Amino acid sequence: MTVNQTQFREAVFDASLAAPGGLTDGRGRAAGARFDVYRNNVAVGLTEVLQTGFPVIRKLLGEENFAAISGVFLRRHPPVSPVLFLYGEAFPAFLRDFEPLAHLGYLHDVAALEMAIRRSYHAADATPIAAERLADIPPEQLGELRLTLAPALRLLRSPWPLYDIWAYNTHEGYPKPAAKAQDVLVTRPEFDPEPQVLPVGGAEFITALQAGQTLGAAVETAQVQAPEFDLSAVLALLLSGRAIISAEL
Repeated sequence: MTVNQTQFREAVFDASLAAPGGLTDGRGRAAGARFDVYRNNVAVGLTEVLQTGFPVIRKLLGEENFAAISGVFLRRHPPVSPVLFLYGEAFPAFLRDFEPLAHLGYLHDVAALEMAIRRSYHAADATPIAAERLADIPPEQLGELRLTLAPALRLLRSPWPLYDIWAYNTHEGYPKPAAKAQDVLVTRPEFDPEPQVLPVGGAEFITALQAGQTLGAAVETAQVQAPEFDLSAVLALLLSGRAIISAEL
């Protein structure tokens, strides 16, 4: 008897379901307890993937709560790819919509930052330009530049002190977060991604660059939202993060 793959998948992620009919062990006996062991091993393995991928969420919730919430998540969101580093992409949205955690509104953004760091780590390599490349361009032509940003760059906007929450839980001695909104830039200057707080207007500027605007137009876009926008500060972050890979007139 052939085992239906859909039924098998559903049974693996739903402990209330019996082992699929026709599933046998190596001796031809009904799988029974062996299938329960397999189902448990799958759950444990996926929980470990979440624990590795979301260490700050794990710390914020505590071990017991994180394990329980992971169990709910993995049954609602089984893997859709054989690439396990991708598992958990739906976790930020799950935390946002999970009613028992509605009072912890920042969890979604913290999880999104942790996923962005993982995505940045696995992004394609790209050769950055040298800072001298920008310095060699005549000032009157700078506004016509189009900058291409590295695949590893990630941008997150949050009404919460996102970077401070992350840093407070990852850096010993970091001050307790104060109530404020923060935009976070993730770059990968070497092997490991580095989150940094963006100055005001920085998120609008980078978003404009990603949309294909010239440097001058992107500055104007940023200044609409933040008249005090500091171009040199944001360019310094991008250059130090090796996040600009081309600058063309």
